Amino acid sequence: MPLGRRGGRVSALRGEGEEEAPPAAAAAPWASPQQPEAGVEQVLLRGIFEIGRSSCDVVLSLRALRWRPILPERPAGDSKCDLSCKEEFIELKDIFSVKLKRRHFANEQGNGTLLGITLFICLKKEQNKLKDSTLDLINLSEDHCDIWFRQFKKILAGFSNRPKTLKILLNPQSHKKEATQVYYEKVEPLLKIAGIKTDVTITEYEGHALSLLKECELQEFDGVVCVGGDGSASEVAHALLLRAQKSAGTEADSILTPVRAQLPLGVIPAGSTNVLAHSLHGIAHVVTATLHIIMGHVQPVDVCTFSTAGRLLRFGFSAMFGFGGRTLALAEKHRWMSPNQRRDFAVIKALAKLKPEDCEISFLPLNSSPDLQGRRAQGSPKSDSDARWHMIQGQFLNVSIMAIPCLCSVAPGGLAPNTRLNNGSMALIIARNTSRPEFIKHLKRYASVKNQFNFPFIEMHTVEEVKVDPRNKVSAHNPEEEDQPHETASETSFPWNVDGDLMEVTSEVHVKKYIATWDI
Repeated sequence: MPLGRRGGRVSALRGEGEEEAPPAAAAAPWASPQQPEAGVEQVLLRGIFEIGRSSCDVVLSLRALRWRPILPERPAGDSKCDLSCKEEFIELKDIFSVKLKRRHFANEQGNGTLLGITLFICLKKEQNKLKDSTLDLINLSEDHCDIWFRQFKKILAGFSNRPKTLKILLNPQSHKKEATQVYYEKVEPLLKIAGIKTDVTITEYEGHALSLLKECELQEFDGVVCVGGDGSASEVAHALLLRAQKSAGTEADSILTPVRAQLPLGVIPAGSTNVLAHSLHGIAHVVTATLHIIMGHVQPVDVCTFSTAGRLLRFGFSAMFGFGGRTLALAEKHRWMSPNQRRDFAVIKALAKLKPEDCEISFLPLNSSPDLQGRRAQGSPKSDSDARWHMIQGQFLNVSIMAIPCLCSVAPGGLAPNTRLNNGSMALIIARNTSRPEFIKHLKRYASVKNQFNFPFIEMHTVEEVKVDPRNKVSAHNPEEEDQPHETASETSFPWNVDGDLMEVTSEVHVKKYIATWDI
């Protein structure tokens, strides 16, 4: 990595080796596309440090740290000198920790020999990735380093949006039971470097996070972090929002407009699909998600309520009914398989027994009129929206209701590519009854660059609310008795896939979207 004329030494965290420096003409890995104006910034400190193998003139201002190699005098107009003296910089907002760098020998007493200061930096890489790196400022003077160290600590303390304490909920059963290893090997070391205190709870059963978050004290925490898959993240999200309604004195079954959750939720992807993390950050990458949490990056996200007969079932971000719900119900009955095997088995089995659901679907199209939104927010009469409801009936293979894009490895463009995280709308995607080969073509296109919705049996609507009411009141799916005759099918419940969690409902489900209800 280029640091001065003779190169630099930027070591990655977690013990990676030093990198050989490329020619000095290359751009520094942490340099922003547009360099902050140096001339108008107040200079806080100026001194000499060795960066890489070059002595550098280092300037600390309110916004950036800049350095330029100090070189012997050369003849005027020497172009090589101009090139090698190119100034480099990092913006202070990209620094997440600072520590004194010391050398320790075996059996040595005390703090060891001071070498300088190490800055821990968040780098932006390609494909939405973030990477942690370090910059060493070498100077053997205790007094000199102490002044700079204190100034860096003061600057970092000014980033008040960054968390100081976090509640961690870890699901050890996620994916291939790798969540524990992911946390302790990749997440915890970065949190420790950033000086973030943590309280870790390893969940022991389904619903553990929900019951825990109903009762535990959260005042001392700046956020809650879920380490797991979509089901775990959905459970924690639901629990935090329920807690917020209770704290506000709102009855869960009479929610008109949900109260915002008091704490932001961080999501560390450790599941098999990681739809929520992928949609939030554009990539399901553990280090990227961790650095977003450390840096205090917050994304407002819309939230949906799922209710039946006026009773709140849960909060969530996306749902599938029909094929999507039956596939998840099948997968849940075969948890002894590996995640990929379980998913593939469930998809194949559901396709083999592909049957439509006889439904009535009602939806309220999105209307972005400020006047209408204002009246609705103030509790406008029901008749204001009654005339706008649309209703369709028929045989449907699948109904998807997405409040987020739902990006994942099997659908890189997203299950609902036109949906945004906080635009106040949901995508209603309806697959009418068709032949099995045509439906399979539709599914395959999610993984390709072709338009997965360019089929005559696919309907798309941008909506605010949706009601799905099965008309036959008999589910065409019974995961308990897959090979039994249709007559033995359950007469009481229909499977829904809500954020990767199985929800079984006996009657109409009402889904409603609320704008920017949460920060994640």
